[in-house]
Amino acid sequence: MRKTPALLLVLTVGLVALFAAGCARKATEAPPTPPPAPPVVQPVTPEPTPVPVPETPVPVPSVTAGDFTDVFFDLDSYTLRDDAKLALDRAAKLLRDKANVNITLEGHCDERGTVEYNQALGEKRANAARDYLVNAGVSAARIQSLSYGKERPFAEGHDESAWAQNRRAHFVLR
Repeated sequence: MRKTPALLLVLTVGLVALFAAGCARKATEAPPTPPPAPPVVQPVTPEPTPVPVPETPVPVPSVTAGDFTDVFFDLDSYTLRDDAKLALDRAAKLLRDKANVNITLEGHCDERGTVEYNQALGEKRANAARDYLVNAGVSAARIQSLSYGKERPFAEGHDESAWAQNRRAHFVLR
C-alpha cells in the first residue's frame, strides 16, 4: 500500500497546515485610541492698559521781586487805597499760584516826623498789606513784615513827589 504513506503524508501536511492556521497568532490589537485631548483654551488676555505718558512739565517761570508792585499810602496813613488793593490782589494771586514763594513786606515812610513815629507807621503799613494778603488766601507763615520807617528812602529828595514814593510797603523775596 503504497498509497497509504502518500495519503499519510498529505494528511500530515494538511494537519500541520490546519494546526498552523489554527495556532496563528492573533492579530495584535492596537491599544485603544486615547480620547482626544480637550481643546486648549487660550486664556483671554485683556488688552494691556496703555501706560500713561507723563506730560512734559511746562517750565515754571521763576518769580522775581519785579513781579510785585509796591503799595503806596497817603501822608500819615496806613489805610489801603484802591490802587494799593489792586496791587495786593495781583500779589495775592501770584503768591497763591506759587506756593513756594515767601516774602517780606517792608514798611517805609517819608522823612517827615520823628524816627519813632515813622518806625511805628511803617510797621502798620507793612502789617496792613500783610493782613490784606492773608485775607486773600495767602498763608501768614509765608509773609514776614518789618519796618524801616524813614531810614531807607527809595526816592531822594525833599518834596512831595519824593515823599509819595517813600510812603510804601515794599515786597522782598526771601
